[in-house]
Amino acid sequence: SQAKTKPGPNKRSKTAGIKIKGADVEYTLKVDFMEAAKGAVRHISMATGKRVKVTIPPGTEEGSILRLKGQGMSGFGGAADGDAYVEIFVAPDPVFRCEKNDIHVDIPVTLSEAVLGGKIDVPTIGGTVSVTIPKGSNTDTQLRLKGKGLPAETPAGKPGDELVHLRVVLPKKPDKSLIRFLQKWSPDNPYRVREQAPAKTRKKASNKGKK
Repeated sequence: SQAKTKPGPNKRSKTAGIKIKGADVEYTLKVDFMEAAKGAVRHISMATGKRVKVTIPPGTEEGSILRLKGQGMSGFGGAADGDAYVEIFVAPDPVFRCEKNDIHVDIPVTLSEAVLGGKIDVPTIGGTVSVTIPKGSNTDTQLRLKGKGLPAETPAGKPGDELVHLRVVLPKKPDKSLIRFLQKWSPDNPYRVREQAPAKTRKKASNKGKK
């Protein structure tokens, strides 16, 4: 006959009852300027091989960190899973640049547009808008488009503005009529632009080349 053994006392595992929350994980995600400005949905592959949806809110700034709750490493003993933290990097845009929630854009204008004024089309993140150039505008003349910047971060907040910096561009080859006009106009209408520069700038320029 087979020998029977008497069951001994229940031995619990040393790890029984221990719960350890899953570790948090960190990721980086590079997005286009318009994705950050207007919002977008992207997907990232986790260390576990799982693909997770990342919702980028409108107006997301460089360095923002998005938390994906429960998308980190698995917990132990029934504990909660860790979280995933995604740091956002915004790729430079050839047209727009940001300072906080304001957007800046450089717009070239012709000599006649700067002197006589007029309407031009200006790009914004919401589409092209018509803007009036004041008469007598100059390079670095700045026009503010209210509410055309990044969206507000909260429903109670205010959106940023778009600042349009005009850049007067002369023709590559001025025609003879323009040259004749300036030759006649300049002697009768002198104005000293370099004397209008700040004193520090003039001093620095005058010392250039001295040892």
